[in-house]
Amino acid sequence: MISHKKIASSIICFLLLLLLPITFSEPTRNLEGTSARAPTVQQIRNRYGTREVIVDNGIIRVSFSSPQGLITGIQYKEIDNVLNPHHRVRGYWDLTWQGQNTGRGSLDRVEGTKFNIITQTQDQVEISFSRTWEGDHSHIPLNVDKRYIIRKNTSGIYAYGIFERLPQWPEVEMGQVRIVFKLNPDRFHYMAVADDRQREMPTDDDRNHAKSLAYKEAVQLTNPRNPLFKNQVDDKYQYSCEVKDDKVHGWISTKSHVGFWIISPSGEYRSGGPIKQELTSHVGPTAIASFISGHYVGTDMETHYKSGEAWKKVLGPVFIYLNSDSSNLWEDAKRQSKEEVDAWPYNFVASSDFLGRQERGIVTGRLVVNNRFLTSARFAHIGLAPPGEAGSWQTNTKGYQFWTKTNETGYFTIDNVRPGTYNLYGWVPGFIGDYTYKNSVNVASGSEITLGRVVYEPPRNGPTLWEIGVPDRTAKEYFVPEPYKNTMNPLYLNHTDKFRQYGLWQRYTELYLNHDLVYTIGASNYSQDWFYAHVTRNMDDKTYVPTTWQIVFHLPYVNWGSSYTLQLALASASWANIQVQINNEYSRPIFSTGNIGRDNAIARHGIHGIYRLYSINVPGRLLRMETNTIYLRQAKAFGPFQGVMYDYIRLEEPSRA
Repeated sequence: MISHKKIASSIICFLLLLLLPITFSEPTRNLEGTSARAPTVQQIRNRYGTREVIVDNGIIRVSFSSPQGLITGIQYKEIDNVLNPHHRVRGYWDLTWQGQNTGRGSLDRVEGTKFNIITQTQDQVEISFSRTWEGDHSHIPLNVDKRYIIRKNTSGIYAYGIFERLPQWPEVEMGQVRIVFKLNPDRFHYMAVADDRQREMPTDDDRNHAKSLAYKEAVQLTNPRNPLFKNQVDDKYQYSCEVKDDKVHGWISTKSHVGFWIISPSGEYRSGGPIKQELTSHVGPTAIASFISGHYVGTDMETHYKSGEAWKKVLGPVFIYLNSDSSNLWEDAKRQSKEEVDAWPYNFVASSDFLGRQERGIVTGRLVVNNRFLTSARFAHIGLAPPGEAGSWQTNTKGYQFWTKTNETGYFTIDNVRPGTYNLYGWVPGFIGDYTYKNSVNVASGSEITLGRVVYEPPRNGPTLWEIGVPDRTAKEYFVPEPYKNTMNPLYLNHTDKFRQYGLWQRYTELYLNHDLVYTIGASNYSQDWFYAHVTRNMDDKTYVPTTWQIVFHLPYVNWGSSYTLQLALASASWANIQVQINNEYSRPIFSTGNIGRDNAIARHGIHGIYRLYSINVPGRLLRMETNTIYLRQAKAFGPFQGVMYDYIRLEEPSRA
């Protein structure tokens, strides 16, 4: 039976159609039995009188503001709009920038000024919302073309952007580029980032009425909608993920049995390499695809564009996937993610700036380690990135990066590489330092480059006397304390990522109340006795002081006429300065890092940021037979987050060569 209400609604819609000069279209429900069809494009004027573009393939119906290119609605199954109807801006690109006449961190929503239909076939529609910079200082000096693709028989949207600056344009800083979706808070409450990182989430309203903590992103829930969340901490950085692992994340509406997912099929267009950490999904409900950011890197990230510098980069595509028919929406999202990865690079993208498989090259080789004798570099990370110094890929945002892992015998294949000039970079688990190939690698369209055997010689000046930790570029193996019971996130109890709990840095002062950390070689255990972060000491609520850690060790003999080497590998540094003294805490340091780092990994629950390695010369005359002490002083102390995380420390004997 058709209800009187439905009849009345239909009559009203018909009358409105007669009144408007441009086609008006009421949302129509996409019911379970609706069949897929060729995607269509409509340009309409909505009930508020503003122009919209509607793309509909019979599975999803997507509304865009025109010509701005904001995604205002996604209709799927029985949900008229999976996005937040209370936000004007719901699905959008944005970036932060600073120009000569702007404040730091100016926000640009990257709204288009021109709409175009790029392609419209039986198989797909690709549309464009573009903006050309014409000297307007209220916008970043960039030409931007936001593209969206909706395909037949596809439950989702492909989104990518083409960003370009011309050499004659003014200098600019560009710190962040991302796509953001604000989802319907009445529908989506359950978030999934990984197999073991899923939970029902608090609401935006819970956060708005929460207690502020040490920084604005972290709050303690005092009166949440769900009483089980009371006193828990919410912080979006607790759900960060390394680029290499961030293939899919998103939200589930248990009420409607619908999933909303962001799938990133490639890391080539993202900044900072495969182990850079990025935001994913968080309270809102919000889902993000980050392309460029300074997260877990800070001001060391390459974000400055000089006058005379041209730049162009394709960011994406990412796939916004909606699902409902699977009994396990997360597993289905992972399955879809694998399909997208296997299909990369896509063969249906219209822009000539996005290169298909046949236009790309392949680089193969075998990485071996020369550490007194040759061994295969098993499961090493190896990749192509713009030319630079060893490790420079960590701070690169402007170019493309292509990474893979070697197999158990060191062989690797880096495929689908865009033509260009690159350096080959890498690092090997169990060994310190960064590998860089001696020659540039020039990749041409369709080329297959065989490098053969490439050899990495990790830094070493002599045999190991002792070592602390595991060279893996993180501080994960060290002692991570238990969280405070009244500010914990239950997701990370008994979890391998227990370091993501809030406030762990504060535990140092409590655990080392009367003295700083002392680690004795041969007696101490780094998993129990080496605190995960070398932080400041909290004297009261507003006073912090430097801390000095000691490494105590015994030498049965000393070569006083030669030099020893202290290999000091850092996994993170935040406004820090590590000074090294030998056998006298008050002597002049034999080494200082100087002021380093703004990766903020201590505050943001990361277990690593930027990797740094220091090979420190230790004159033998400073050492003693029997007991010695190395003092590591973290000299910066104006707040709780100054400090470093150590990756690995090793003392080497003088070279026997």
